[in-house]
Amino acid sequence: MEGAIDTLLVLAVLIGLYMLGTMELVAMIRASAVQGLILALLPTLVRGHLEAHALAIGLATIGLKVFVIPRMLVAAMRRAGVSREIEPLIGFGASVALAGGLIALSLAFGERLKIPGAPISRLLVPCAFSTVLLGLLILVSRTKAISQVVGFLVLENGIFLFGLVLVREMPLLVEMGILLDVFVGVFIMGIVIHHISRAFDHIDTHAMTTLRD
Repeated sequence: MEGAIDTLLVLAVLIGLYMLGTMELVAMIRASAVQGLILALLPTLVRGHLEAHALAIGLATIGLKVFVIPRMLVAAMRRAGVSREIEPLIGFGASVALAGGLIALSLAFGERLKIPGAPISRLLVPCAFSTVLLGLLILVSRTKAISQVVGFLVLENGIFLFGLVLVREMPLLVEMGILLDVFVGVFIMGIVIHHISRAFDHIDTHAMTTLRD
């Protein structure tokens, strides 16, 4: 079981690297959906057996992160008439190189962080740190609003992984609250993307620096 968990955790981090290295927005959105699917499988694997709590978390995660949110982002992208991240603040190659350093830092830090109780996986905390940092890197290095929404999703996925450390004790309502926050956040960002597109004919967030009272 631990081997399957480790494989999924590594895949989640690799998908984050892929999102940093691609300029296609559709590819980023689909990759975030795959990452969400991976996260949906982990609670049941961590528990070691099927039960209502883990199953509810997994189904809610699939519903929001695999179907609802990606469709909202693709619809917003098509309405805005944009398909690529052309001029990131940090180049794609440099982003991947920087991400490699952040992952190495996460592995070093995760080894030193002591988790109470029996460890679920030695890779859980390092991969959670890595996913959070990759999400932050996408947020600060990309200029398209849709790319930044994807970065927000990756960041939340890392927080979700941290929650798995306490999945045996964490109440279902806390997990559902996290998912609801993500849905509301993406919904609000979708509205912002729509208004930026109407005002500036594109969704480059640098355009917001031209706003005046």
